[in-house]
Amino acid sequence: MFKISVIGAGNGGITAAYHFSKMGHNVCIYDSPNFPQQINAIKQKGGIEAVDELAQCPMILPGFSQITLATTNIQEAMEFSDIYIMICPSFAQEILFKDMIPYLKDGAKVILMPGNYGGLTLNAMLKQSNKANTDITFVDAITIPWACRIVKEASIAIMGIKEFLPLSIFPRAKKTQALAEMLSNIMPIKIEVLDNPIVAGLENINFGGHPLLTTLNMGILENFDGKFNYYKDCCSKATANAAAKMDLERLMVGEALGLKLRSELEAMNALYGCNETSVYDFNRKSTTHEKINSAPNSSKARYITEDVPYLLVPCYELAKACGIKVPIIQSCITIASAYNDEDYFTSGRTLQKMGFTQGTKEEIISFLA
Repeated sequence: MFKISVIGAGNGGITAAYHFSKMGHNVCIYDSPNFPQQINAIKQKGGIEAVDELAQCPMILPGFSQITLATTNIQEAMEFSDIYIMICPSFAQEILFKDMIPYLKDGAKVILMPGNYGGLTLNAMLKQSNKANTDITFVDAITIPWACRIVKEASIAIMGIKEFLPLSIFPRAKKTQALAEMLSNIMPIKIEVLDNPIVAGLENINFGGHPLLTTLNMGILENFDGKFNYYKDCCSKATANAAAKMDLERLMVGEALGLKLRSELEAMNALYGCNETSVYDFNRKSTTHEKINSAPNSSKARYITEDVPYLLVPCYELAKACGIKVPIIQSCITIASAYNDEDYFTSGRTLQKMGFTQGTKEEIISFLA
C-alpha cells in the first residue's frame, strides 16, 4: 500500500481520501487554510463517512474511513508522501502548485484528476521556478473515478463509479510499465494509459455535455435555482444534436493533430458500462446520474467557469493552430464570456500557458512526436 497526499477537499478530494483509505492506503488530505471547514471536521471525526442513502436513493461504498492526517499546512502534506493527487478546480491547480513547488523532491508524482492540460501547465511553471531541474512526473486523468457529492462536513455520498480511468503520463520518458503498474495499484478502478496529455485533455467527457447544455439552459437554471436533474432535464433532442455537432469539432481537431479520439458517446458508454445509441439516450437513461437533482444554478457554476476556460479554450487554441474553424466551440466560449464579463479566450488555458511558446501546429506535432 502507498502513502498518498490528496490536495483539495471538495467533492472529489474528500471522496478520494475516503476511498483510498478504504483500500488500505495511508492518506493525508490537505486544503488551503482559507477553506478549513472540511479539514477541521475530518480532524474532529478522525476520518470521513460515506452515507448509504441520499434523497431516498441507495449510494455505493458506504462506511467510515480513518484519515491519517488532515491538514491546512502544505509543508506537512508535502512531507507526508511523494504521491500528490490534486483534485481541485482547474483554476486552483496553478495556485496550489505554486505553494507545492518549494517542497517538491526528485521522484515526486503529481496526479491531476481531472488534468485538463494541467500537467503541461504545471510543468511550464516548474521550469520557470528555482526547482526547474527537479525530476517530477505529471499524470493527467481525464476525470475523477466517482460520481459524488458532499452531504455535510466530513461526509460524502457516492452515486456511482466509472469502469476505468484514462490518463496520460508526462514527460514521455516516465511512461513505463513500472509506473503504470504503480498507478494501477493506487487507483480504485483499472487505468488506461493514453498517448499524451493533449489526448487526455481532449477526451475529458465534460467537454460536450457540461458547458454547452448549461449555456443553452442558463435562463431556466438561474430562475429555478438549478432544481433539476441536470442530465435528464437539460438534455433535449435539440440540445443533444448541438452537443453532437460540437463533438465533431473536437474530433476534427484531434484528427488534424494525428490523434485518434473517442466520440463523446463512445467514451460515456465505455466509462459507465452502457450501450446507448445516442448522447440523448445516455443522459435520459443513466442510472448513475438520475440519483440526485443537482444542476448548476448560475453562470458561476463550474460547468461554465471550469469547463469553458480549461476544456473549450484549449481545444479552440489547438484548432486555431491547425487552421480549423470550430464555430460552436467558439460561440459557447463567447456566450460564457458575456455571461460572466470575462474574456475566457485570454484568461483560459492557452497554448502559451501550456508551454507552447510559438503556438503553432508544427510545435504541437513536434511535442506529440
